[in-house]
Amino acid sequence: MSALAEDQFENILSIENKCTRLNLNENIYGTFAEIGAGQETVRHFFRARNPKGTIAKTLSAYDKDFSDAIYGLDPQNRYVTEPRLKSMLKYETGLIEQRISRVKHPEKLFFSYANTVATIDWAKKYKGHGWLGIRFQKKPKQEYSEIILHVQLHENSASHQQISLGVMGTNLIYAAFYQSDDPMHVMRHLYDHLDSDKIEIDSINFNGPVFENVDNRLMSLHLVREGITDAVMFAEDGNNILPANALYKKNILTLRGSFRPVTNLNLDMFKTSRKLFLKEKNVRKENTVIIFEMTLNNLKAEGEIDEKDFLDRADLLCASGQTVMISSFQEYYKVVEYFAQHTKEQLGLVLGVDNLQDIFNEKYYRSLSGGILEAFGKLFFKKLKVYLYPILDEETGEIINSKNLKVHPRLKELYKFFVDNDRVVDIEDYDKEALKIPPRKVYEMIREGDKNWESMVPGLTAKMIKEKKLFQKNPPKESPET
Repeated sequence: MSALAEDQFENILSIENKCTRLNLNENIYGTFAEIGAGQETVRHFFRARNPKGTIAKTLSAYDKDFSDAIYGLDPQNRYVTEPRLKSMLKYETGLIEQRISRVKHPEKLFFSYANTVATIDWAKKYKGHGWLGIRFQKKPKQEYSEIILHVQLHENSASHQQISLGVMGTNLIYAAFYQSDDPMHVMRHLYDHLDSDKIEIDSINFNGPVFENVDNRLMSLHLVREGITDAVMFAEDGNNILPANALYKKNILTLRGSFRPVTNLNLDMFKTSRKLFLKEKNVRKENTVIIFEMTLNNLKAEGEIDEKDFLDRADLLCASGQTVMISSFQEYYKVVEYFAQHTKEQLGLVLGVDNLQDIFNEKYYRSLSGGILEAFGKLFFKKLKVYLYPILDEETGEIINSKNLKVHPRLKELYKFFVDNDRVVDIEDYDKEALKIPPRKVYEMIREGDKNWESMVPGLTAKMIKEKKLFQKNPPKESPET
Protein backbone atom coordinates (compact mmCIF):
# COMPACT_ATOMS: atom_id res chain seq x y z
CA MET A 1 0.00 0.00 0.00
CA SER A 2 1.36 3.45 -0.90
CA ALA A 3 2.12 6.04 1.78
CA LEU A 4 -0.68 8.22 0.41
CA ALA A 5 -3.16 5.35 0.59
CA GLU A 6 -2.04 4.59 4.16
CA ASP A 7 -2.45 8.28 5.11
CA GLN A 8 -5.95 8.32 3.64
CA PHE A 9 -6.82 5.20 5.61
CA GLU A 10 -5.43 6.64 8.84
CA ASN A 11 -7.36 9.87 8.32
CA ILE A 12 -10.74 8.15 8.41
CA LEU A 13 -12.18 8.96 11.82
CA SER A 14 -13.93 6.30 13.83
CA ILE A 15 -17.71 6.60 14.18
CA GLU A 16 -17.26 7.51 17.84
CA ASN A 17 -14.77 10.26 17.01
CA LYS A 18 -17.04 11.69 14.33
CA CYS A 19 -19.90 11.90 16.83
CA THR A 20 -17.61 13.36 19.49
CA ARG A 21 -16.36 16.09 17.17
CA LEU A 22 -19.93 17.02 16.24
CA ASN A 23 -21.07 16.90 19.88
CA LEU A 24 -18.23 19.16 21.01
CA ASN A 25 -18.99 21.80 18.36
CA GLU A 26 -21.09 24.23 20.39
CA ASN A 27 -22.83 25.62 17.30
CA ILE A 28 -24.08 22.44 15.58
CA TYR A 29 -27.51 21.62 16.97
CA GLY A 30 -30.37 19.58 15.60
CA THR A 31 -32.94 16.83 15.65
CA PHE A 32 -33.00 13.15 14.77
CA ALA A 33 -36.19 11.60 13.40
CA GLU A 34 -36.01 7.90 12.56
CA ILE A 35 -39.24 6.13 11.60
CA GLY A 36 -39.77 2.53 10.65
CA ALA A 37 -36.82 0.21 11.10
CA GLY A 38 -33.98 2.76 11.00
CA GLN A 39 -33.39 3.49 14.68
CA GLU A 40 -29.63 3.32 15.02
CA THR A 41 -28.08 6.65 14.01
CA VAL A 42 -28.73 8.73 17.10
CA ARG A 43 -27.47 5.89 19.33
CA HIS A 44 -23.92 6.66 18.20
CA PHE A 45 -24.30 10.28 19.31
CA PHE A 46 -25.66 9.32 22.74
CA ARG A 47 -22.70 6.99 23.29
CA ALA A 48 -20.11 9.63 22.36
CA ARG A 49 -19.04 12.48 24.65
CA ASN A 50 -21.35 15.44 25.29
CA PRO A 51 -24.49 14.39 23.37
CA LYS A 52 -26.42 17.34 24.79
CA GLY A 53 -24.16 19.57 22.68
CA THR A 54 -25.72 18.31 19.44
CA ILE A 55 -29.05 16.63 20.18
CA ALA A 56 -32.03 18.94 20.57
CA LYS A 57 -34.59 16.15 20.16
CA THR A 58 -34.88 12.57 19.01
CA LEU A 59 -38.01 10.94 17.63
CA SER A 60 -38.67 7.29 16.90
CA ALA A 61 -42.14 6.89 15.38
CA TYR A 62 -42.46 3.18 14.67
CA ASP A 63 -46.27 3.21 14.67
CA LYS A 64 -47.76 4.44 11.38
CA ASP A 65 -50.61 6.32 13.06
CA PHE A 66 -48.15 8.26 15.21
CA SER A 67 -46.09 9.03 12.12
CA ASP A 68 -49.20 10.24 10.27
CA ALA A 69 -50.22 12.42 13.21
CA ILE A 70 -46.83 14.15 13.17
CA TYR A 71 -45.97 14.37 9.47
CA GLY A 72 -49.35 14.06 7.77
CA LEU A 73 -51.07 11.38 5.73
CA ASP A 74 -49.46 10.10 2.55
CA PRO A 75 -52.01 10.05 -0.33
CA GLN A 76 -50.88 6.53 -1.34
CA ASN A 77 -50.52 5.30 2.24
CA ARG A 78 -46.78 4.71 1.74
CA TYR A 79 -44.14 5.52 4.31
CA VAL A 80 -40.73 4.64 2.87
CA THR A 81 -40.77 7.38 0.25
CA GLU A 82 -38.86 10.52 -0.65
CA PRO A 83 -41.88 12.82 -0.06
CA ARG A 84 -42.22 11.38 3.47
CA LEU A 85 -38.53 11.99 4.16
CA LYS A 86 -38.73 15.57 2.87
CA SER A 87 -41.79 16.32 4.98
CA MET A 88 -39.93 14.99 8.03
CA LEU A 89 -36.89 17.16 7.36
CA LYS A 90 -38.93 20.33 6.80
CA TYR A 91 -41.17 19.71 9.79
CA GLU A 92 -38.25 19.16 12.15
CA THR A 93 -36.20 22.16 11.01
CA GLY A 94 -39.34 24.31 11.28
CA LEU A 95 -39.83 23.08 14.83
CA ILE A 96 -36.28 23.82 15.91
CA GLU A 97 -36.48 27.32 14.42
CA GLN A 98 -39.64 27.93 16.47
CA ARG A 99 -38.30 26.58 19.75
CA ILE A 100 -34.67 27.68 19.81
CA SER A 101 -34.29 31.44 20.04
CA ARG A 102 -31.99 33.05 17.46
CA VAL A 103 -31.58 35.99 19.83
CA LYS A 104 -30.24 33.67 22.48
CA HIS A 105 -28.26 31.50 20.04
CA PRO A 106 -27.17 33.72 17.12
CA GLU A 107 -24.35 31.38 16.01
CA LYS A 108 -26.25 28.11 16.00
CA LEU A 109 -26.15 25.94 12.87
CA PHE A 110 -29.41 24.01 12.82
CA PHE A 111 -29.95 20.64 11.19
CA SER A 112 -32.48 17.85 11.00
CA TYR A 113 -31.48 14.30 10.18
CA ALA A 114 -34.18 11.81 9.20
CA ASN A 115 -34.65 8.36 7.80
CA THR A 116 -37.60 6.16 6.88
CA VAL A 117 -36.69 2.53 6.38
CA ALA A 118 -38.11 -0.95 5.83
CA THR A 119 -35.63 -3.71 6.63
CA ILE A 120 -35.69 -7.31 5.40
CA ASP A 121 -38.97 -9.16 6.04
CA TRP A 122 -39.17 -12.33 8.13
CA ALA A 123 -39.54 -14.51 5.01
CA LYS A 124 -36.42 -12.86 3.53
CA LYS A 125 -38.30 -12.23 0.30
CA TYR A 126 -37.83 -8.45 0.31
CA LYS A 127 -34.33 -7.28 1.24
CA GLY A 128 -35.38 -3.83 2.41
CA HIS A 129 -34.65 -0.26 1.44
CA GLY A 130 -34.81 3.25 2.84
CA TRP A 131 -34.50 6.99 2.42
CA LEU A 132 -32.16 9.04 4.56
CA GLY A 133 -31.21 12.66 4.47
CA ILE A 134 -30.06 15.76 6.25
CA ARG A 135 -31.22 19.39 6.06
CA PHE A 136 -28.56 21.68 7.45
CA GLN A 137 -26.89 25.09 7.64
CA LYS A 138 -23.19 25.83 7.20
CA LYS A 139 -23.65 29.47 8.28
CA PRO A 140 -26.03 30.93 10.88
CA LYS A 141 -29.45 31.89 9.44
CA GLN A 142 -28.40 30.54 6.02
CA GLU A 143 -31.03 28.89 3.82
CA TYR A 144 -30.99 25.15 4.35
CA SER A 145 -29.08 22.75 2.12
CA GLU A 146 -30.02 19.10 1.71
CA ILE A 147 -28.42 15.76 0.97
CA ILE A 148 -30.99 13.06 0.26
CA LEU A 149 -30.22 9.48 -0.70
CA HIS A 150 -31.96 6.18 -1.25
CA VAL A 151 -30.37 2.90 -0.26
CA GLN A 152 -30.95 -0.77 -1.02
CA LEU A 153 -30.15 -3.09 1.90
CA HIS A 154 -28.39 -6.34 1.01
CA GLU A 155 -27.60 -8.00 4.34
CA ASN A 156 -29.69 -11.01 5.39
CA SER A 157 -30.40 -9.84 8.91
CA ALA A 158 -32.58 -6.89 9.97
CA SER A 159 -30.28 -6.11 12.89
CA HIS A 160 -27.22 -6.00 10.61
CA GLN A 161 -29.08 -3.74 8.18
CA GLN A 162 -29.94 -1.39 11.05
CA ILE A 163 -26.32 -1.24 12.16
CA SER A 164 -25.17 -0.35 8.63
CA LEU A 165 -27.84 2.35 8.40
CA GLY A 166 -26.66 3.82 11.69
CA VAL A 167 -23.09 4.00 10.42
CA MET A 168 -24.10 5.58 7.10
CA GLY A 169 -26.39 8.06 8.87
CA THR A 170 -23.53 9.16 11.10
CA ASN A 171 -21.19 9.46 8.11
CA LEU A 172 -23.82 11.60 6.36
CA ILE A 173 -24.21 14.06 9.24
CA TYR A 174 -20.45 14.38 9.67
CA ALA A 175 -19.90 14.84 5.93
CA ALA A 176 -22.57 17.55 5.75
CA PHE A 177 -20.71 19.74 8.22
CA TYR A 178 -17.06 18.86 7.60
CA GLN A 179 -16.74 17.51 4.05
CA SER A 180 -19.49 19.18 2.00
CA ASP A 181 -17.20 21.63 0.18
CA ASP A 182 -16.64 18.75 -2.24
CA PRO A 183 -19.70 16.53 -2.90
CA MET A 184 -17.43 13.79 -4.28
CA HIS A 185 -15.74 13.80 -0.88
CA VAL A 186 -19.14 13.40 0.75
CA MET A 187 -19.99 10.40 -1.42
CA ARG A 188 -16.65 8.76 -0.76
CA HIS A 189 -16.96 9.11 3.02
CA LEU A 190 -20.53 7.84 3.22
CA TYR A 191 -18.93 4.40 3.05
CA ASP A 192 -16.46 4.92 5.90
CA HIS A 193 -16.48 1.68 7.94
CA LEU A 194 -18.95 0.11 5.50
CA ASP A 195 -18.75 -2.35 2.60
CA SER A 196 -20.65 -1.35 -0.53
CA ASP A 197 -21.99 -4.90 -0.88
CA LYS A 198 -23.93 -4.41 2.36
CA ILE A 199 -25.70 -1.19 1.52
CA GLU A 200 -26.13 0.27 -1.97
CA ILE A 201 -26.80 3.94 -2.70
CA ASP A 202 -28.82 4.02 -5.93
CA SER A 203 -29.94 7.66 -5.87
CA ILE A 204 -28.49 10.84 -4.37
CA ASN A 205 -29.36 14.51 -4.66
CA PHE A 206 -27.57 17.60 -3.35
CA ASN A 207 -29.57 20.83 -3.09
CA GLY A 208 -29.33 24.29 -1.53
CA PRO A 209 -26.75 27.09 -1.23
CA VAL A 210 -23.88 24.81 -0.21
CA PHE A 211 -24.34 22.86 -3.46
CA GLU A 212 -25.47 25.58 -5.86
CA ASN A 213 -22.80 24.58 -8.42
CA VAL A 214 -23.41 20.83 -8.18
CA ASP A 215 -24.94 18.97 -11.12
CA ASN A 216 -26.71 15.95 -9.65
CA ARG A 217 -26.38 14.05 -12.92
CA LEU A 218 -22.62 13.94 -12.35
CA MET A 219 -23.25 12.60 -8.87
CA SER A 220 -25.37 9.84 -10.40
CA LEU A 221 -22.66 9.06 -12.94
CA HIS A 222 -20.19 8.75 -10.06
CA LEU A 223 -22.39 6.11 -8.37
CA VAL A 224 -22.20 3.90 -11.47
CA ARG A 225 -18.58 4.67 -12.34
CA GLU A 226 -17.41 3.71 -8.84
CA GLY A 227 -19.43 0.49 -8.86
CA ILE A 228 -21.70 1.63 -6.02
CA THR A 229 -24.81 0.86 -8.06
CA ASP A 230 -25.52 -0.70 -11.46
CA ALA A 231 -27.80 1.95 -12.93
CA VAL A 232 -29.10 5.46 -12.32
CA MET A 233 -31.81 7.47 -14.02
CA PHE A 234 -32.75 11.09 -14.49
CA ALA A 235 -35.86 12.67 -15.94
CA GLU A 236 -36.26 15.22 -18.71
CA ASP A 237 -35.88 18.04 -16.15
CA GLY A 238 -32.39 16.72 -15.34
CA ASN A 239 -33.26 15.66 -11.78
CA ASN A 240 -32.26 12.23 -10.54
CA ILE A 241 -35.11 9.76 -10.16
CA LEU A 242 -35.19 6.47 -8.32
CA PRO A 243 -35.16 3.57 -10.81
CA ALA A 244 -37.33 1.42 -8.53
CA ASN A 245 -40.07 4.08 -8.62
CA ALA A 246 -39.75 4.90 -12.31
CA LEU A 247 -39.82 1.25 -13.43
CA TYR A 248 -42.22 -0.32 -10.92
CA LYS A 249 -44.96 -2.29 -12.74
CA LYS A 250 -44.23 -0.41 -15.98
CA ASN A 251 -43.97 -1.54 -19.59
CA ILE A 252 -40.40 -0.61 -20.55
CA LEU A 253 -39.00 0.15 -24.00
CA THR A 254 -35.25 0.78 -24.15
CA LEU A 255 -33.01 2.28 -26.80
CA ARG A 256 -29.27 2.00 -26.14
CA GLY A 257 -26.69 4.19 -27.81
CA SER A 258 -23.94 6.78 -27.47
CA PHE A 259 -26.24 9.66 -28.51
CA ARG A 260 -23.25 11.79 -29.41
CA PRO A 261 -25.40 13.57 -30.49
CA VAL A 262 -29.01 12.38 -30.93
CA THR A 263 -29.49 11.96 -34.70
CA ASN A 264 -32.49 11.66 -36.99
CA LEU A 265 -31.69 7.95 -37.10
CA ASN A 266 -31.98 7.67 -33.29
CA LEU A 267 -35.21 9.64 -33.36
CA ASP A 268 -36.68 7.42 -36.08
CA MET A 269 -35.71 4.27 -34.15
CA PHE A 270 -37.47 5.73 -31.11
CA LYS A 271 -40.67 6.76 -32.93
CA THR A 272 -41.12 3.62 -35.02
CA SER A 273 -40.40 1.20 -32.16
CA ARG A 274 -42.68 3.12 -29.79
CA LYS A 275 -45.50 2.82 -32.33
CA LEU A 276 -45.06 -0.98 -32.47
CA PHE A 277 -44.61 -1.31 -28.71
CA LEU A 278 -47.83 0.55 -27.91
CA LYS A 279 -49.72 -1.89 -30.16
CA GLU A 280 -48.69 -4.84 -27.97
CA LYS A 281 -51.41 -6.49 -25.93
CA ASN A 282 -51.88 -4.90 -22.46
CA VAL A 283 -49.41 -2.07 -23.21
CA ARG A 284 -50.97 1.28 -22.40
CA LYS A 285 -49.26 4.60 -22.99
CA GLU A 286 -49.93 5.85 -19.46
CA ASN A 287 -48.22 2.78 -17.99
CA THR A 288 -45.18 2.83 -20.29
CA VAL A 289 -41.73 4.32 -19.78
CA ILE A 290 -39.29 4.79 -22.66
CA ILE A 291 -35.63 4.91 -21.73
CA PHE A 292 -32.59 6.14 -23.61
CA GLU A 293 -29.75 4.11 -22.11
CA MET A 294 -26.04 4.94 -22.17
CA THR A 295 -23.56 2.44 -20.76
CA LEU A 296 -20.19 3.32 -19.25
CA ASN A 297 -18.64 1.88 -22.42
CA ASN A 298 -20.75 4.26 -24.54
CA LEU A 299 -19.36 7.13 -22.47
CA LYS A 300 -15.72 6.01 -22.78
CA ALA A 301 -15.37 6.90 -26.45
CA GLU A 302 -11.92 8.39 -25.95
CA GLY A 303 -10.74 6.21 -23.08
CA GLU A 304 -11.75 7.96 -19.88
CA ILE A 305 -15.19 9.46 -19.30
CA ASP A 306 -15.27 13.16 -20.12
CA GLU A 307 -17.75 14.77 -17.72
CA LYS A 308 -18.49 17.72 -19.98
CA ASP A 309 -19.09 15.39 -22.92
CA PHE A 310 -21.46 13.36 -20.73
CA LEU A 311 -23.40 16.46 -19.67
CA ASP A 312 -23.61 17.65 -23.29
CA ARG A 313 -25.23 14.38 -24.31
CA ALA A 314 -27.50 14.41 -21.26
CA ASP A 315 -28.60 18.00 -21.98
CA LEU A 316 -29.55 17.10 -25.55
CA LEU A 317 -31.53 14.03 -24.48
CA CYS A 318 -33.31 15.85 -21.67
CA ALA A 319 -34.14 18.78 -23.97
CA SER A 320 -35.85 16.34 -26.33
CA GLY A 321 -38.00 15.11 -23.42
CA GLN A 322 -36.33 11.75 -22.78
CA THR A 323 -35.79 9.73 -19.62
CA VAL A 324 -32.11 8.75 -19.44
CA MET A 325 -30.46 5.77 -17.78
CA ILE A 326 -26.72 5.34 -17.20
CA SER A 327 -25.72 1.73 -16.55
CA SER A 328 -22.77 -0.60 -16.18
CA PHE A 329 -24.53 -3.33 -18.20
CA GLN A 330 -22.37 -4.23 -21.17
CA GLU A 331 -24.47 -7.28 -22.07
CA TYR A 332 -28.12 -6.82 -22.99
CA TYR A 333 -29.30 -9.76 -20.90
CA LYS A 334 -28.10 -7.92 -17.78
CA VAL A 335 -30.25 -4.87 -18.45
CA VAL A 336 -33.24 -7.17 -19.04
CA GLU A 337 -32.55 -8.90 -15.70
CA TYR A 338 -32.38 -5.48 -14.05
CA PHE A 339 -35.74 -4.42 -15.47
CA ALA A 340 -37.26 -7.76 -14.45
CA GLN A 341 -36.46 -6.95 -10.81
CA HIS A 342 -38.89 -4.03 -11.01
CA THR A 343 -41.66 -5.14 -13.35
CA LYS A 344 -43.45 -8.16 -14.78
CA GLU A 345 -44.94 -6.17 -17.62
CA GLN A 346 -43.91 -6.05 -21.30
CA LEU A 347 -40.27 -5.29 -22.12
CA GLY A 348 -38.89 -4.11 -25.43
CA LEU A 349 -35.37 -3.59 -26.76
CA VAL A 350 -34.76 -1.43 -29.83
CA LEU A 351 -31.74 -2.80 -31.69
CA GLY A 352 -29.96 -2.13 -34.93
CA VAL A 353 -29.01 -5.14 -37.04
CA ASP A 354 -25.35 -4.80 -36.05
CA ASN A 355 -26.31 -4.91 -32.35
CA LEU A 356 -28.37 -8.06 -32.85
CA GLN A 357 -25.47 -9.70 -34.68
CA ASP A 358 -23.27 -8.92 -31.67
CA ILE A 359 -25.82 -10.55 -29.37
CA PHE A 360 -25.45 -13.76 -31.41
CA ASN A 361 -21.67 -13.74 -30.96
CA GLU A 362 -20.70 -16.51 -28.54
CA LYS A 363 -17.49 -14.79 -27.40
CA TYR A 364 -19.49 -12.45 -25.13
CA TYR A 365 -20.80 -15.32 -23.01
CA ARG A 366 -17.68 -17.31 -22.23
CA SER A 367 -17.87 -16.28 -18.57
CA LEU A 368 -21.29 -17.94 -18.23
CA SER A 369 -21.33 -21.65 -17.41
CA GLY A 370 -24.27 -22.12 -19.77
CA GLY A 371 -22.73 -19.96 -22.47
CA ILE A 372 -24.98 -18.34 -25.06
CA LEU A 373 -27.98 -20.52 -24.13
CA GLU A 374 -27.89 -19.27 -20.55
CA ALA A 375 -27.59 -15.66 -21.77
CA PHE A 376 -30.52 -16.08 -24.14
CA GLY A 377 -32.62 -17.65 -21.41
CA LYS A 378 -32.07 -14.46 -19.42
CA LEU A 379 -32.33 -12.09 -22.37
CA PHE A 380 -35.53 -13.39 -23.90
CA PHE A 381 -37.46 -12.91 -20.71
CA LYS A 382 -41.01 -14.24 -21.15
CA LYS A 383 -42.34 -10.79 -22.05
CA LEU A 384 -39.41 -9.41 -24.04
CA LYS A 385 -39.46 -8.45 -27.71
CA VAL A 386 -36.66 -7.07 -29.87
CA TYR A 387 -37.68 -4.37 -32.34
CA LEU A 388 -35.13 -4.59 -35.13
CA TYR A 389 -34.16 -1.47 -37.05
CA PRO A 390 -32.59 -2.29 -40.46
CA ILE A 391 -29.25 -1.09 -41.74
CA LEU A 392 -28.10 -0.14 -45.21
CA ASP A 393 -25.19 -2.13 -46.62
CA GLU A 394 -23.05 0.68 -48.06
CA GLU A 395 -21.27 -1.64 -50.51
CA THR A 396 -24.30 -3.39 -52.03
CA GLY A 397 -27.08 -0.91 -51.22
CA GLU A 398 -29.06 -3.81 -49.74
CA ILE A 399 -31.40 -3.28 -46.75
CA ILE A 400 -30.53 -5.82 -44.07
CA ASN A 401 -33.26 -6.91 -41.65
CA SER A 402 -34.27 -10.06 -39.75
CA LYS A 403 -34.91 -11.98 -42.98
CA ASN A 404 -31.43 -11.69 -44.49
CA LEU A 405 -29.31 -11.07 -41.40
CA LYS A 406 -26.36 -13.46 -41.22
CA VAL A 407 -25.54 -15.35 -38.02
CA HIS A 408 -23.08 -18.20 -37.39
CA PRO A 409 -24.31 -21.49 -38.91
CA ARG A 410 -24.39 -23.12 -35.44
CA LEU A 411 -26.85 -20.47 -34.26
CA LYS A 412 -29.16 -20.32 -37.27
CA GLU A 413 -31.84 -22.54 -35.75
CA LEU A 414 -31.74 -20.64 -32.47
CA TYR A 415 -32.11 -17.36 -34.31
CA LYS A 416 -34.93 -18.77 -36.46
CA PHE A 417 -36.78 -19.85 -33.32
CA PHE A 418 -36.89 -16.28 -31.98
CA VAL A 419 -37.93 -14.80 -35.33
CA ASP A 420 -40.64 -17.43 -35.93
CA ASN A 421 -42.07 -16.80 -32.46
CA ASP A 422 -42.25 -13.02 -32.94
CA ARG A 423 -39.55 -12.35 -30.35
CA VAL A 424 -37.62 -10.43 -33.04
CA VAL A 425 -39.85 -8.02 -34.97
CA ASP A 426 -38.78 -5.95 -37.97
CA ILE A 427 -39.41 -2.21 -37.96
CA GLU A 428 -40.80 -1.71 -41.46
CA ASP A 429 -42.03 1.91 -41.65
CA TYR A 430 -38.56 3.38 -41.16
CA ASP A 431 -37.30 6.64 -42.67
CA LYS A 432 -35.16 5.67 -45.67
CA GLU A 433 -33.25 8.96 -45.48
CA ALA A 434 -32.44 8.47 -41.79
CA LEU A 435 -31.06 5.05 -42.68
CA LYS A 436 -28.24 6.76 -44.59
CA ILE A 437 -26.98 8.54 -41.45
CA PRO A 438 -24.05 6.84 -39.69
CA PRO A 439 -24.23 8.27 -36.11
CA ARG A 440 -20.47 8.18 -35.50
CA LYS A 441 -19.87 10.17 -38.68
CA VAL A 442 -22.17 12.97 -37.45
CA TYR A 443 -19.92 13.49 -34.44
CA GLU A 444 -16.82 13.55 -36.65
CA MET A 445 -18.44 16.09 -38.98
CA ILE A 446 -19.22 18.39 -36.04
CA ARG A 447 -15.63 18.07 -34.83
CA GLU A 448 -14.24 18.88 -38.26
CA GLY A 449 -16.57 21.82 -38.88
CA ASP A 450 -18.47 20.15 -41.74
CA LYS A 451 -21.88 21.87 -41.63
CA ASN A 452 -23.66 19.03 -43.43
CA TRP A 453 -24.25 17.45 -40.01
CA GLU A 454 -27.04 19.96 -39.33
CA SER A 455 -29.47 18.16 -41.65
CA MET A 456 -28.77 14.84 -39.90
CA VAL A 457 -30.03 15.77 -36.43
CA PRO A 458 -33.37 17.06 -35.07
CA GLY A 459 -33.86 20.82 -35.28
CA LEU A 460 -33.73 21.44 -31.52
CA THR A 461 -30.57 19.36 -31.25
CA ALA A 462 -28.86 21.32 -34.04
CA LYS A 463 -29.85 24.60 -32.40
CA MET A 464 -28.45 23.58 -29.01
CA ILE A 465 -25.20 22.25 -30.50
CA LYS A 466 -24.61 25.53 -32.33
CA GLU A 467 -25.63 27.79 -29.45
CA LYS A 468 -23.59 25.91 -26.83
CA LYS A 469 -20.77 24.94 -29.24
CA LEU A 470 -21.05 21.29 -28.21
CA PHE A 471 -18.69 18.54 -29.39
CA GLN A 472 -16.48 20.99 -31.31
CA LYS A 473 -12.74 20.38 -31.47
CA ASN A 474 -11.84 24.06 -31.16
CA PRO A 475 -14.98 26.04 -30.27
CA PRO A 476 -14.77 29.57 -31.70
CA LYS A 477 -14.18 32.18 -29.05
CA GLU A 478 -16.71 34.88 -28.34
CA SER A 479 -16.01 38.05 -30.29
CA PRO A 480 -14.83 40.84 -27.96
CA GLU A 481 -17.33 43.62 -27.47
CA THR A 482 -16.46 46.85 -29.19
